[in-house]
Amino acid sequence: MTELSDRVGEVVEASTTDFVAQCYELYQSPPLGSLVKTVGEAVEQYGIVYNATTSSIESGRRPIARGRDEASEAEIYRSSPQLLKLLRSEFSALVVGHRQGGKVFHYLPPKPAQIHSFVYQCQPEEVKEFSQSLGFLTILLNTHLPVSAEEIVAASLRRMSQVYENRQKFLVMAGKELAVLLGGEFNRLKSILERVRQ
Repeated sequence: MTELSDRVGEVVEASTTDFVAQCYELYQSPPLGSLVKTVGEAVEQYGIVYNATTSSIESGRRPIARGRDEASEAEIYRSSPQLLKLLRSEFSALVVGHRQGGKVFHYLPPKPAQIHSFVYQCQPEEVKEFSQSLGFLTILLNTHLPVSAEEIVAASLRRMSQVYENRQKFLVMAGKELAVLLGGEFNRLKSILERVRQ
């Protein structure tokens, strides 16, 4: 069951392969590599957060520095409370699977998420269920994003491993899967494994 407290934003842009969600609270985007989901009428879409931004709500208009005479960053927001209405935080998630008819699939859903769909942070039991199969790694490895695939794969595996009692066992399983998927790409594999260990 999805709880209201797990809701982290709302879809403001969507395509077959990814979606952008605006956060309800400034600076409250889920961490890099988090598993999130949108809930539609018949299909839940799973995405992995690959980017987050905070910017002006007016495109082309950049925030200006305001803290010259303030003692801390918090003081800037106290003395200029309107900033909370003039800025927005958004995050982008790569679609890596979906649930339909109670079953999880690790490939793209038939349609994009709807605009204004709610986006939820997945709970540990849902992360564990989704990561029982590592089929989503193929999507992550073969995508072209502003952040390198190696960073996203490593961040998602680090986050997913946190829901397992035996974190090391999950990471070893993921490492073996990556070794198969990356074949002769030793440098990419090494790069991911180094980041996962951190």
